[in-house]
Amino acid sequence: MNAFVTEAFTLLAIGVTTIGIRTYARWQTVGFKGFKPDDYLMLLAAVVYSFETAAAYIVGAWWHGLANNGMSDEQRLNIVVGSEEWNMRIGGSKTQLVGWSLYTLLLWLLKLCMCIFYARLTEGVDDMRGRVLIGYGALAVTYLATELSILLGCQPFHHNWQIRPDPGNLCQPAISKIDLYVTVILNVLTDMYLMSIPMPMLWRAKIPTPRKILLLGMFGGGVFIMAAGILRCILILRDPIGGAQQAGSWAVRETFVAVIIGNIPMIYPFFRRTTRKLLDSSFFDSINLSRNTKSQADQNGDFHGGSWQEGSNGKKRFGGGRTLYPLSTIGDGSEERIVGDKEMGLGKVARKVSDGELSGRGITVVTETIVHERERMDGESGLQKSHWPIV
Repeated sequence: MNAFVTEAFTLLAIGVTTIGIRTYARWQTVGFKGFKPDDYLMLLAAVVYSFETAAAYIVGAWWHGLANNGMSDEQRLNIVVGSEEWNMRIGGSKTQLVGWSLYTLLLWLLKLCMCIFYARLTEGVDDMRGRVLIGYGALAVTYLATELSILLGCQPFHHNWQIRPDPGNLCQPAISKIDLYVTVILNVLTDMYLMSIPMPMLWRAKIPTPRKILLLGMFGGGVFIMAAGILRCILILRDPIGGAQQAGSWAVRETFVAVIIGNIPMIYPFFRRTTRKLLDSSFFDSINLSRNTKSQADQNGDFHGGSWQEGSNGKKRFGGGRTLYPLSTIGDGSEERIVGDKEMGLGKVARKVSDGELSGRGITVVTETIVHERERMDGESGLQKSHWPIV
């Protein structure tokens, strides 16, 4: 029991700290006025997570893992009404019921936060908007179904903590099969669907393999959550008496991983930027150097920030600029949208004819300057110019 208490509250401390770091990172980049619904929902998730951990602790510390399950008919008859064991089994059953509800609420809150994040990430991409909307609907329906199975699976309701006669499996919250099957199946299905939203675009993105693996792991952490949920179900089904206590341990681990995964996309860019600043002792000098380099390069004919560059050697090359999968730059914290060229909101377009023409060819070089607004990973907006030479 002591080992479980240490583990549970250590994971809680790490999880709540992670949510705190996420909130601080968002405040640093967009301010409180720039907070989105998922930022507030994540704070609510921290409160629910604390209550869920407390419920798991109470089951073991106060009620010693006892509930209205794991007894023969003879044992039920021998329990004295109002005795310590009687009260512990009733209290344990009620706490198990509360624990199931908190567990479900926390997982679905975290799923909703991810879905809202994906909505911002895919803003402007028509074929992705529909998938996100389906995600919202699926989460609403599955949460309602799961919660109703917990609260209405046993009727009348007070049979959830009945000692004798045996109320049956459906009225034993610690091992109720309807709670197990409905929660596990819907939990796995919704996780699989949410993972399917960003994965295809990540897989097709032309980015370095190490970064692709990192991003796939970041958004694919739901695999562990699904595995933990399935393992929890197996433990209870195989050992109705002792399995419930082990299942409680795995529930705490499962929700902890869900909290971490739900916040990594927000805090990773913050840590990356902070680490770069700490490691670079000449951070401000490097900015000045880059400005001087840019000024000199412009004189040599380089178009920075765009996709076409002409160096001092007279050769033209293609590089940088807009990408079909800005999600691939999430590690740099530079984007918060998956957009294509046609989806970008274009601002004013200015054209200017270069000072000279290509000799002997009669072709005028025209530079088109496009100013568009790009929303970053952390929600901060910024203007960027892209120079596209048209020959």
